[in-house]
Amino acid sequence: MTRALICAVSVAILLAAPAPGYAAKLDPQDAVLFAARGAFDASSRARLVALAPKTKGHLLEPYVEYWQLFLRLPAAPAEDVRDFLSRYPDTVLAEQLRADWLKVLGKSGRWELFQAEYPALSADDPEVTCYALLARWKREDASVRADFNSFWNAPRELPEGCLALARAMLKTGQLGTREVWARFRLLVDANLMVAAKRTMEFLPRGEAIEARRLNAVIRAPVKFLKKPQIDLAKGADRELIVAALALTADDDPRAAVGFWKGGLSEAFPAEDHSSVWLILAMNGAYRHVPEALDWFGEAGNVALTDEQLAWRARIALRAEKWAEVRSSIERMSPLAKNDPAWIYWYGRAERELGSPLEAEGYFERIAGEHHFYGRLAAEELGVSLQIPPRAPLPTEEEIAEVAAIPGLKRALALYRVDMRTEATKEWLWTIRGMDDRRLLAAAELARRNEAWDRAISTADRTVLAHNFYVRYLAPYREVLAEKARARDLDEPWVLGLVRQESRFITGAKSAAGATGLMQVMRPTARWVAQRMRMRNFSWTRLSDPEFNAAVGTYYLKHVLNQSDGSPVLAAAAYNAGPTRARLWRGTAPVEGAIFAETIPFGETRDYVKKVMANTVYYAAVLGITPTPLKTRLGTVTPRRSAEGVVAMQGEPVVR
Repeated sequence: MTRALICAVSVAILLAAPAPGYAAKLDPQDAVLFAARGAFDASSRARLVALAPKTKGHLLEPYVEYWQLFLRLPAAPAEDVRDFLSRYPDTVLAEQLRADWLKVLGKSGRWELFQAEYPALSADDPEVTCYALLARWKREDASVRADFNSFWNAPRELPEGCLALARAMLKTGQLGTREVWARFRLLVDANLMVAAKRTMEFLPRGEAIEARRLNAVIRAPVKFLKKPQIDLAKGADRELIVAALALTADDDPRAAVGFWKGGLSEAFPAEDHSSVWLILAMNGAYRHVPEALDWFGEAGNVALTDEQLAWRARIALRAEKWAEVRSSIERMSPLAKNDPAWIYWYGRAERELGSPLEAEGYFERIAGEHHFYGRLAAEELGVSLQIPPRAPLPTEEEIAEVAAIPGLKRALALYRVDMRTEATKEWLWTIRGMDDRRLLAAAELARRNEAWDRAISTADRTVLAHNFYVRYLAPYREVLAEKARARDLDEPWVLGLVRQESRFITGAKSAAGATGLMQVMRPTARWVAQRMRMRNFSWTRLSDPEFNAAVGTYYLKHVLNQSDGSPVLAAAAYNAGPTRARLWRGTAPVEGAIFAETIPFGETRDYVKKVMANTVYYAAVLGITPTPLKTRLGTVTPRRSAEGVVAMQGEPVVR
């Protein structure tokens, strides 16, 4: 099983797919703009030029200008770009065009223009940053290496500018084979094999692993380890062993350790032992193998990264070895230690190790914060949930003031023509830096325009003045409540899940194809339709709130039943699939909060925590008898022996 996420996020930028004939429903000028967007998507410059005059005076005319300029950007005169930037200052389009232009300038080596424009870029764009590093290197800036390391030592593909910089550093000897092999191991451990293969281009001829040998290891690492045709005196062959061990450990950490301890380790220099043991330990921790804690110990006293310490703490949580939890957190960087998760778990460790007063001090640090660990910490202190007092509602004057802001006007116009990605970017760019009163007014503006996702997310940003009744809006509550009752599901839990899945946008569609309120996948919808003996089933109905809620709650009830009634396990199954969730149960009962913290997929881990926190807040907002979060989390029971790796007969694979 790969550790790659099934989808990037549950509620990232949601994409809405216009239905056939959608443009016919728009007013004439909106329809022209919609057609212009189609021309841009098709890279049809001639069609855009023909349509552009018909969008004159439209609120979204700047987008048509941007599309035209973008399509000719590599050859566009600097004067044209700067003219656009000067006419639309401090807008998301100007920021986007500036980033686009800087990439063109960096790629073409027009460094004077690049250096003049780069300081005006506000956002952190990795590709542009890499070109900026390359520009500094060309100016013989000695500090470049330290900044470049943050890219080189990260488990991800290198942007083009950093690739060029790496090649240049190799030629001058500022980057050596040792650093290349270290990056190779990093990428292999992250299961980024395509990127790992590309590192071979940075090695001298004769020192790299041959492509056919590396491909053979990728296809069948266990087969390779059983009969390795190698010369362990050669560095490249040792790295081939490390790759095979990492790939084997991704499926079976114990088997990988068996190969390593079965004689392979003796052929490796002592300095390599720590690195290999950490690869094995991390894979063991992802798979909840109790021995992984011992494997971390085998690595010796090397400095661990925050990510490695986090997984050392997580496997210690699974084993309820609280001294190891505490020592792992103590070794983290100050930034990591101050994450609410580790503040809470350090408090728990202190309490379990007999220091209740120290534990209370840690719980008090986050008990007033409105998130998963804030609630758990408050409950440890015996503090029940109290919704913050509702701030005075925004006045009509305040709402009118934010409604007149050009960026918000453009965002609402973009929502109107179903350009949700652009609309969300406009909205987020415009509300940055707003104080609480303006945020509440903007949230109310979004609510009145049925932009539920923007209303919720904007209200979620307030610091002192809150309105939790907007922060936890419940559009379509009647539909969702009816379906929840029909399936004997907890209404706040269903609302909490929908809030995380779609923010109540009926036309929401994820990059993976999940659709509607409950983000139902087509295979899941087909499976439910067959089970419910539905007639006239059609994919297009997934955007209908009632149909989506019917299908989604049926499937949610199914995964809840398969999860022995555990909502935390069912939420994990709904996001990552029942098969994976079953694997995460382990062989012993696990406290619900520990189960959530030790989910291997970061996206699912965050999703489950937010769904469960949403649940208690919806219960409070709706006036439902409160159930503490820790009670809701309960205990996740062990995996039954009959449950295997494969999906159950006929069960849909989701996400």
